[in-house]
Amino acid sequence: MALKVREVRRAKRACAALAMLGAMSIAASSAHAAMNFCAAPAMQTSERTNADPGVKALVKMVQSHVSDQPKARARLHTEGTLPHEGIYDESVEAEKDLGLMRDAALAWRATGDERYLRLVDRFLLAWTTTYQPSFNPIDETNFESLILAYDLTASALPVKTRNAANAFITKMVSGYVADMDKQPRPLTGNYRNNWQSHRVKLVAMGAFTIDDRKLINAAQRLFVEHIGDNIAPDGSTVDFAERDALRYVTYDLQPLVTAALAARRHNRNWLPERAQSGATLAVALNWLTPYALGTKTHDEFVKSSVAFDAKRREAGLPGFSGRWDPKNAAELFHLAARLDGRYAPVALRLAPTPPAWLAVCLPLSAR
Repeated sequence: MALKVREVRRAKRACAALAMLGAMSIAASSAHAAMNFCAAPAMQTSERTNADPGVKALVKMVQSHVSDQPKARARLHTEGTLPHEGIYDESVEAEKDLGLMRDAALAWRATGDERYLRLVDRFLLAWTTTYQPSFNPIDETNFESLILAYDLTASALPVKTRNAANAFITKMVSGYVADMDKQPRPLTGNYRNNWQSHRVKLVAMGAFTIDDRKLINAAQRLFVEHIGDNIAPDGSTVDFAERDALRYVTYDLQPLVTAALAARRHNRNWLPERAQSGATLAVALNWLTPYALGTKTHDEFVKSSVAFDAKRREAGLPGFSGRWDPKNAAELFHLAARLDGRYAPVALRLAPTPPAWLAVCLPLSAR
């Protein structure tokens, strides 16, 4: 009799353990993130001691904010406004949370310090349960940092945060895809200029992070379509023709390079992807290279057809008059160097070291 009782108890414990494992499996599968962008492996103790100065600087910065509380808002709006107009200032201040989230996730990956993971958890949950996507890609372009933060930490986050972040990214990406797909073809206006570059970036980064095959295929389709719409066969962009500014060429290309990096981490090479017109992202980067190296120069916004450019110039905002400064393309070319090592000499000439976050995220240029 005693033997039978023990067997029943063992059976019950085994069933309970299986049920727990099943529940954990369901919770994990309900919000799955696939590492797609940052290499950023956790460092060994010896590596932390001899860490790159960029890594140390990033970790030190995050450490100074480790007790900060999120400033999550339901809405952000900076597009088409100047400082002190509308909610511009409050939006810029709140957006700092997004970069801090990304940097804290990288600091955690580099050091294993749980304080940084707790910061990501706190900020990620606040933003993904507060913010309501507006599907204005200029207002929302910095959500790439939130996506990266989730991408780096998903496996270690509490289920509540993981589910909230996964649902938020799914909603944002699906909404952008639906918005782009309902537009009449051929695309016009801000569905073929830099706005579309930012839409495509958010869709690509989000789709690869949540590992949604349908959304990944949509991202690739929309990427190639936009290459054909925005980039001419000679490599110049629609925005250069409209704005007469290299500032907007980098604004076209940097989101597309970022999208291509997300794809590269999933063994898809978008750099040479050719539109029906023959245009490619690589050709556009090659077009900009002589300006980045200083062998060509350009006076900015002289013939811009956009009234807001004149408004910003009259307000005295830097970069909206005078000669273009090649250093404004430093981050673009450091990102491009992670796609193709041929861009590394250009990047290093513009800035000897990449931005701190990129030094931790993807420390090495591609070959």
